[in-house]
Amino acid sequence: QVQLVESGGGLVQPGGSLRLSCAASGRTFSSYAMAWFRQAPGKEREFVASISAGGINTYYANSVKGRFTISRDNAKNTVYLQMNSLKPEDTAAYYCTAGSRSGVTAKYDYDYWGQGTQVTVSS
Repeated sequence: QVQLVESGGGLVQPGGSLRLSCAASGRTFSSYAMAWFRQAPGKEREFVASISAGGINTYYANSVKGRFTISRDNAKNTVYLQMNSLKPEDTAAYYCTAGSRSGVTAKYDYDYWGQGTQVTVSS
């Protein structure tokens, strides 16, 4: 069992930056692939980025590639999402998730979910 708690969301102007954090409970954090998804009002939850258990391999949605960076610190049981050059279309609730497979982008591939943190990009 893994419990996930996201933080770091907020209101930011277009072009600005935010860093999201996801703190995980449990001693098996380092065995899970981790990912971030997002969901805007009226839209499906969509894949943003993922990172393998050891942190070697990362994957990004085309819409965020070059602007967002996912990373993890297994000693701190934490995964991060650094978001730069934010756009209004990045506005969404962002969810942290854990799964057993690396490099997958479907939400049903992931087993544990946090409650989400809201990111609003607006001037």
